[in-house]
Amino acid sequence: MNGFIGNIGKVALENLYFRKVLYTAKHCQLVVMSLKPGEDIGLEVHQLDQFIRVEAGTGTAILDGVATELGPEFAVIVPAGTNHNIINTGESDLKLYTLYSPPNHRDGVIHKTKAEAEKDEEHFDGQTTGQ
Repeated sequence: MNGFIGNIGKVALENLYFRKVLYTAKHCQLVVMSLKPGEDIGLEVHQLDQFIRVEAGTGTAILDGVATELGPEFAVIVPAGTNHNIINTGESDLKLYTLYSPPNHRDGVIHKTKAEAEKDEEHFDGQTTGQ
């Protein structure tokens, strides 16, 4: 099948990994993430646009130093060049999915933990799903 069709909310809620790339197209990428209580994605800046949607849990989005509380069904748009971080401030896992445009990670990559993700210097290599 060319494309992704699925219940992304269910997939995000069932995800146990820090980061899991689900689908990579030429111009965008779908990723699910699960942040443990107190965990964050880490302060970062991308030269791409990013959409983030919270499915479960509570957290804080920080965009260029401005903090905003998050909860289920919240969406965040992170324009290219924005310093940003997402922090789990709750007592349960923060479940979310994100779209990168263009892709940011190697297709199919799974980082079970944040520590594993930090050790892996992988980046999108031009390979899309099913290539």
